[in-house]
Amino acid sequence: MEMLEVMRRRRSVRRYTEEPLTDEQLKQIVSAALLAPSGHSKYPCEFIVVKNRELLEKMSRCRKNVAKMLAGAAAAVVVIADKDKSDTYVEDSCVAMMSMELSATALGVGNCWIQVRNREAEDDSSSEEYLRGLLNFPENFACQAILSLGYPAKEPKARELDKLNFDKVTVLD
Repeated sequence: MEMLEVMRRRRSVRRYTEEPLTDEQLKQIVSAALLAPSGHSKYPCEFIVVKNRELLEKMSRCRKNVAKMLAGAAAAVVVIADKDKSDTYVEDSCVAMMSMELSATALGVGNCWIQVRNREAEDDSSSEEYLRGLLNFPENFACQAILSLGYPAKEPKARELDKLNFDKVTVLD
């Protein structure tokens, strides 16, 4: 699949079938994150792959009314980054997330980006602290986002290239 086609097909998927993902699929998706560029080649990001159903259910409460899809996901990848390693850890985390989204889409795996940074959990704690309590990652690591993964219960409609708003583009010759 060509890159523009993958990007056209990438849509947020919040309902999944019960079909599990293979270890090879998860490895390919995480490989995309490990291949993502990083500011000054510092690579502060690390990735926690969660397949455990009970843990996914608990993680679904990390955001108020936003992360419920985790309870039905086949897996999730939590992106954490060492704040002491690089001042571009937020940007590096976003690039890694986008790389995984595109990789998952190319594999036919539905996915949804769940923002963690600066958000609140259902118990009114910060989403990051809630997840730190579940996943036990170090204090110097910031949790940026979670990528939920699974086969789409319903195939989302791809975006149409002819409907892109090129009014937002300025070309300077």
